[in-house]
Order: sequence, then C-alpha cells, then structure tokens
Amino acid sequence: MSAKVIDGKEFAANVRAKVAEHVARLKEANGITPGLAVVLVGEDPASEVYVRSKGKSTVEAGMNSYEHKLDADTSEADLLALIDKLNNDPAVHGILVQLPLPGHLNSDLVINSIDPAKDVDGFHISNVGLLGTGQKSMVPCTPLGCLMMLRDHHGSLSGLDAVVVGRSNIVGKPMAQLLLGDSCTVTIAHSRTKDLAEVCRRADILVAAVGRPEMIPGDWVKPGATVIDVGINRIERDGKKKLVGDVEYESCAAVAGAITPVPGGVGPMTIACLLANTLTACCRANGLAEPEGLTA
Repeated sequence: MSAKVIDGKEFAANVRAKVAEHVARLKEANGITPGLAVVLVGEDPASEVYVRSKGKSTVEAGMNSYEHKLDADTSEADLLALIDKLNNDPAVHGILVQLPLPGHLNSDLVINSIDPAKDVDGFHISNVGLLGTGQKSMVPCTPLGCLMMLRDHHGSLSGLDAVVVGRSNIVGKPMAQLLLGDSCTVTIAHSRTKDLAEVCRRADILVAAVGRPEMIPGDWVKPGATVIDVGINRIERDGKKKLVGDVEYESCAAVAGAITPVPGGVGPMTIACLLANTLTACCRANGLAEPEGLTA
C-alpha cells in the first residue's frame, strides 16, 4: 500500500483563495475590509519571519495588516494598553500576539486580555471553554487546518476512531475537541500512555503532535489509517540539516491510507486558517453570514 499524500500547500492555497474571494465580496457589497493586527515583542528571529509572512499573506488576501513591533523590554502595562487600544479599534477584527513573549511578560495574562471575539489564535480561556462545550468559538489555527483536511479526505468523520498523540493547549487538546465535535471516538495519548504503540494501532485517524522527531514508526499505524503529522523538527542527518515530522514518514506512508508530509503538510494550513479566522471574526462582528467551509 502506498498512502495518498495530502498536499497541504495546495489545500492552503485553495483556502487562501476562498478567503480572498469572500473578502472581495465583503468590500464590494458591504464596504468592509477585515483587519488583522499582529503584535511582536522583541527580536526573536523565527518570530520576525512568521510575522512578515503573516503580514504578506494578509495583504495578499485583500485584508488590512497592522503590525506593531515593540522593544524586548516593553513593560506589561504598555503591552496591555496596546491590546486594549486594538480591542476598541473597529478596523481591527483579529488580534494576534506572537509567542513566545520575553520572560518578564505573563503570556496567560496577555492572551486573556485580548477580546475573545478578536482572538484569532483561539487561545483565550473563553474560547477554550466555548470550544470544549461545543459552542461557537474562535478555534486555534493548526487544529482547524487539520480538521479541514480530514473533512476533505473523509467527507464525514462520524464514528471514526481518532487518536491524538500530544496534549498541548495549542494543538492536542483543541484537536481532540474538534474531532469530538465531528462525532469521532477520541483518545488523547501522550508520553506516559501505557502501550502507546497499541493505542495508535487502533486509530482510523492518527494525529501526531508531540514535537519528537520521527517518534511514531510505521508498525504503530493501522493499515489504511489517515496520518496527520503536526510535528516540525529540525534534525541533522548525514551532515545535513533536515525538517522531519513526528512520524517516520517512509514507513508510515507504506502502511497508511493517507498522510501529510513534512514539510508541506499541516504547516501551510496554519497561516491560511489565521486568515480564515480573521474573516470569520469580521463577519461575526458585522452580523454577516460566516464563510462556508472555513470554520469548524
């Protein structure tokens, strides 16, 4: 068996195209332009790259991009004051504070100061609670992207056995909630799960989100299962640096029915879903119909 490769680049490009089409209609019919504000504190090189990419993608989708770059020694009071200003700015529909923050800033306090309706990362405690109780919420971008790809591949997910390996607040837990919402039978597994291999082998859908390079080999995968690899790990092999996922790609692809590659799988969906969330937040703020196929 050779698994179908789920092309995240192509899927993300389609999502971004749908967002851009909806934004164009919003402008023409309602005179509204969605706006995304991204706040970067300090000069973390990786964060700077992400912020530039997000800004470029926002503009390409026809939205307004507002970037706020603050010094690394910015006080918590000044950062909270900026977020309060953005909360009250009607031109801003989505707010994202780039993590990680410098050590002197309380990330939980900062994230929870964002208006939940503008929390396009889906990290605010109110959105976590809404998602957990099956109510309308802003959903974290990476799990939302995974869900979109799974729905596209399977159609209905109802009744499928799903195993999520990893229990992070950013991916593992919200991913499990989304799968429950689509009527999967869900197990959250992690490093302390007894007989993790056997737990993985029963999954129709296996989501790997642990951050350990090639932790899951092919003999942990049920024949024909769909494998969603969220991991992005930088390793050195044969003297060269390489990006690998949390699953051992070659052995898993030989067994699975479908699999996401690394790179080019889940990664491109994260920014695409950030744009989708900003559009959704804008529609909700203005009492307009939400874009079909771009929400949970």
